[in-house]
Amino acid sequence: MPQKPLVYIIKDIKLDEFLLETLAIRSGYERTHEQENSEAIFPTSSFVYESAQQAADRFSGEVPGNVYSRFTNPTVRTFEKRLAAMEGGEACVATASGMAAILATFMGLLSHGDHIVSSSSIFGTTKVLFTKYLAKFGIEVSFVPQTDHQAWCSAIQSNTKALFLETPSNPLTEIADIGYLAELSKSHNALLIVDNCFCTPILQQPLKLGADIVIHSATKFIDGQGRCLGGAVIGSEKLVGEEVRGVIRTAGPSMSPFNAWVFIKGLETLHVRMEAHCLRAHKLALWLSEHPAVEKVFYPGLESHPQYALAQQQQTAGGALVSFRIKGGREQAWSVIDATQMLSITANLGDVKTSITHPATTTHCRVAAEERLATGITDNLVRVSVGLENLADIQADLQRGLDQLI
Repeated sequence: MPQKPLVYIIKDIKLDEFLLETLAIRSGYERTHEQENSEAIFPTSSFVYESAQQAADRFSGEVPGNVYSRFTNPTVRTFEKRLAAMEGGEACVATASGMAAILATFMGLLSHGDHIVSSSSIFGTTKVLFTKYLAKFGIEVSFVPQTDHQAWCSAIQSNTKALFLETPSNPLTEIADIGYLAELSKSHNALLIVDNCFCTPILQQPLKLGADIVIHSATKFIDGQGRCLGGAVIGSEKLVGEEVRGVIRTAGPSMSPFNAWVFIKGLETLHVRMEAHCLRAHKLALWLSEHPAVEKVFYPGLESHPQYALAQQQQTAGGALVSFRIKGGREQAWSVIDATQMLSITANLGDVKTSITHPATTTHCRVAAEERLATGITDNLVRVSVGLENLADIQADLQRGLDQLI
C-alpha cells in the first residue's frame, strides 16, 4: 500500500521537506495560545465541551478532538506524530510499555485460529506472551531461526497472518533480512511486524524496507535515561490508526502524558545520542575481540559478524549492544559482571549509563534452558548496553573482571 506523505505545519513550513534530525525536534506539535517554545504537558484525564452536541460529536467520532486521555491526549498525540514522522508511517499509537505495544498489535490485528511465525531470537518475555497468553485465545506461534530463510518459508501456513522479529536481536545481535521477509509476507497475505527498539529510526527504518508495522519500547533508547516506561506501534492509518488504536481505547494500556513528554524530549536528542552510543560500542567490540579472556564477540559493526554485509545495507551503524562469551561458564561470566564498579548491573538497556547483564539468568530466564541454548544464549554470555561514559572508563571497568580470568 503506498504511504501518504506526512505533512506537519509550523509557521507554514512543511516539515516533510526536512531531514530526520529536524523531524525529531520540530514535527508533530501545535503550539497553544501561550506560544510556548517547549512542548506543553497536558496532565488531564478528561476534557470539557462547549455543548452537549459537541460532546456527542466527539464521542461518536464524527468530529475530531479530545475525548478522554486514555486514547486522546495532546501530549501523547505529539509524541505519536513525531515518531510516525521519523519512521515514515501514517499513524502511531503510544502505549504504556513496549510489551503493551506488542500485545495491542496482536490483539488488534489477529483472531482466534490465526498463526504467527516468529523469530526464535526474541525477548524472553515476548516469547512468554506468545506461548502462554496469546495461546489462550487460540493464536498459534511457530518459532524459526532468525537468519534461516528456508525455515521462515517452511513455517508459513494457510492461516499465517503475521511474521514477527527483532533486528538486531537481543542479545546476540542477529540481523534479519527485512526486505526478503517483506516480500515473503506479502506473497502469503501476511503482515511483517518488526521490533525496531535497538536501532530506533535513527539507524534503521523498517517501513521503508517493506515492513508493515514497526514496534518500539520507548523505555530504551527513545527515553535514553531510564526514567519512564512506554511503547509505540507505527504503520498505516488502517492497521494502526484504527485497529491497534481501538485496542488502546477499549482495553486501556495507555501512555501517560508525563511519560509522553519525557519521550518527546528524548526524541530531540536521539540522533546525537545514537551516534555517540554506536561510536563507543564499535570501539568496545574491537577491544573485547582482542582480549584473551573473551571467546567470541557479537556486534553487527564487526566484519566478523555473520550478517555484517546485511547490517551495512539495512543500518547506518552497528548499534549500542555488544554481547560476548567469556572463556568458561556461568561462574566466570558472573565474576566479570560482579567485578565491575561503575557499570550498572541491570537488565534495562538504551541508557546513557552503560549496563551489563547475564541474559541466561535475567532477560531470558523464563525461556527453557534447551531453547536458550538453541538460540545461542549460553551461560558464558554477557551483554553490555554501551552508554555515554568515557570509553576508557568503560573498558577499565570490564577489564577488572576479564583480567582475573587470564
